[in-house]
Parts: sequence; structure tokens; C-alpha cells
Amino acid sequence: MTALENNPRLLASAQIVMRLAIGFLFAAHGWQKFSQFTLEGTAASFTQMGVPAASIVAPVIATLELVGGIALILGLATRIFGALLALDMVGAIVTAHAQAGVFVADGGFELVLALGAGAAALALMGPGSWALDRLFVGRKSALRESINA
Repeated sequence: MTALENNPRLLASAQIVMRLAIGFLFAAHGWQKFSQFTLEGTAASFTQMGVPAASIVAPVIATLELVGGIALILGLATRIFGALLALDMVGAIVTAHAQAGVFVADGGFELVLALGAGAAALALMGPGSWALDRLFVGRKSALRESINA
């Protein structure tokens, strides 16, 4: 057994560190698409990269990254947003970054891969005990117990 398996507090700490870091970066990238690049600029960039239906995809991705990032920070719908953001990064790798190689300085996929892996890890392991998800899961468990009693 690893230290994480033997220490629930250590696991919860690792999960919150992951949620805060990955969530912050996604929220920042989503905000950047709205404020710095603008949705029109993001759509134009997506079109140039060959993203299909870029004018529809750009606001969807910007919103997913902003809202999903904030949700990860809060630990709200963590598994759902983790999975959606991981798929977002798979799409980014395939459409924009794979052909540029690994390194981000060359337009490569290293940052996108790290963000996608972090999001996938959160989708798989959940938010940890210090998350808003736990409030809702706790209520569902209590409701299930009262119904079964």
C-alpha cells in the first residue's frame, strides 16, 4: 500500500492541490478566450487550425474552460467537468498541437497534455473530501439511508 492509501488526509490534500492548479489554469484559459482573444478572435483562430464549426465551437470551449475550471476549483461536478475538459484537451491535441511536436514554445502539446491528464485524473479519482461535491453526495447518501430504513 502507498502512503496515499494509508492516509486519507494526504489523498484529500493531493486532490485539492490538483483541483486548484488544474481548475485555475482552465479558468484562466477560458477567461482569456473571452477577454483577451475575444470569441470572434478565438473562432478565427479555431478556423485557421481547421476546427469544424469554429464559430459554434469557440464559445462552447471558452465557456467549458471558464465554468469547468471554476467548478474544479470548487469541487463541483468534478468528475463530469474533469471528463469534459479532458476531451477538450484531446481535441486540442488532435486539431492544433500534435503536428507541432512536444514543446509548448513551438506550439506543441506539452501543456495541453498535462492539463488533459490532470483533468482525466480528477474525473477518475473524484474531488476529494474537501469539495462541494461532498455536500451533495452526503445528502444523497442520507436520503438513500432514510428511504431504506
